[in-house]
Amino acid sequence: MKPSSRPITLFLCGDVMTGRGIDQILPHPAKPHLYESYMRSALGYVKIAEQANGPIQRPVDFSYIWGDALDAFRRVGPDLRIVNLETAVTASEDAWPGKGIHYRMHPANLPCLTAAGIDCCVLANNHVLDWGRSGLMETLSTLHRAGIRTAGAGRDAAEAAKPAVLEVPGKGRVLVFAWGMADSGVPYQWVAEETLPGVNFLPDLGEDSAETVTRQVRPAKRTGDLVIASIHWGGNWGFSVSPDQREFAHRLIDAAGVDLVHGHSSHHVKGIEVYRGKPILYGCGDFLNDYEGIGGYEAFRGDLALMYFPTLENNRLSRFLLTPTQTRRFRANYAPEAGVAWLKATLNREGKRFGTRVTPSGEHDLRLHGYGTNRSNRRCT
Repeated sequence: MKPSSRPITLFLCGDVMTGRGIDQILPHPAKPHLYESYMRSALGYVKIAEQANGPIQRPVDFSYIWGDALDAFRRVGPDLRIVNLETAVTASEDAWPGKGIHYRMHPANLPCLTAAGIDCCVLANNHVLDWGRSGLMETLSTLHRAGIRTAGAGRDAAEAAKPAVLEVPGKGRVLVFAWGMADSGVPYQWVAEETLPGVNFLPDLGEDSAETVTRQVRPAKRTGDLVIASIHWGGNWGFSVSPDQREFAHRLIDAAGVDLVHGHSSHHVKGIEVYRGKPILYGCGDFLNDYEGIGGYEAFRGDLALMYFPTLENNRLSRFLLTPTQTRRFRANYAPEAGVAWLKATLNREGKRFGTRVTPSGEHDLRLHGYGTNRSNRRCT
């Protein structure tokens, strides 16, 4: 079987956090109590956001939080929609002891994900077990009942390591594997075991971790499949990409057969690399959260985000559109002109070391151009 020459367009983004304050404005909020030193009620995050950007009518409908993203979906028409869901979908009261922050969305608010047509939720992150293993089990069952595939967490180690297998009619399969890493804040205690629910975990960027990825990916990948390695890695703030991180991403492509590296954890966008025709997203930023009005780190513009729309043909990048957004009143809006300019300048500054840059494309989008220094890179225009 030869690789399909028919293009597959994906939607990817960074962290989607629909819990806490966002959960409180949806039709069926969970109990608002929190165990944070900063805030004791999730309603407090709604109040801070309203003080910063104006009142939020409650309850909002399930599609509200996606705002202009729904128009972008209609314009671009991605074949699949994949997000890192950084929220437990549960009514569990089993808050993980000693953890400073706990995110949850009530299961009855799950339609806020189906309203956007989400196909797959990556769960290998540092919040999926915020409300205990019972909360993870409820998250999995709630998503699966709604027809949403999951990757990176499971009822045991085998399920956590399995990919989400997504069929694109007439085009082929996309396999989504996911891992959470210690340096992003995933506790070692969350590792999925033979009979214990948890996260598909990588302790570091070493050779053994790369071999773990290869052992999980290679047996599952058929000729013509597209493989996404979705990884929750690194800290929240900072644009730097370490040599170890870059080498690890390259190894996943060279040895494991990965076609796209979907990196997340940073609260802001980071540079993009195209290595041998394969996109590497080192940090996608936060796409939705309830951080409005919280001070600190303004220089990183965590309010700005990107919708990533890579198109791959013959398992190589052929086009890459990016749609800038800005979160206001817990809603994704098209970014204003100044925000688009900031994102463009940031991507070009951080992409310079990778040989990538972006230019405007139409009214709302940017287009990535990849001129990587590796001889095996394919020019992407």
